[in-house]
Amino acid sequence: MTDTIFGKIARGEVPADLVYEDDDVLVFRDLGPQAPVHLLVIPRRPIATLNDAQPEDAELLGQLLLAAAKAARLTGIAETGYRTVLNCNAAGGQAVFHLHLHVLGGRQMQWPPG
Repeated sequence: MTDTIFGKIARGEVPADLVYEDDDVLVFRDLGPQAPVHLLVIPRRPIATLNDAQPEDAELLGQLLLAAAKAARLTGIAETGYRTVLNCNAAGGQAVFHLHLHVLGGRQMQWPPG
């Protein structure tokens, strides 16, 4: 896997507007928000795509979801609602190849997205 901007953020080499962090996960604000609240949840350990996750990553994948819920509470969108999105590969909309979960809220979400 090649190094990415998210890997650099995870290592503290590039600053980010952090919302939450622990030993395994970081949550920070997206620089190109698609909603009033747009957070990115990443594992510190790089996994390129969901396709690259292994059975031994199951706990870490669960930690990403729990961190998303915690960050939603911290940013005040948990009660009104939010969307979580995980894109996989280019045709799925993934632009940075370091697994990441989007948390979007602060407005009424539509389906299909728009």
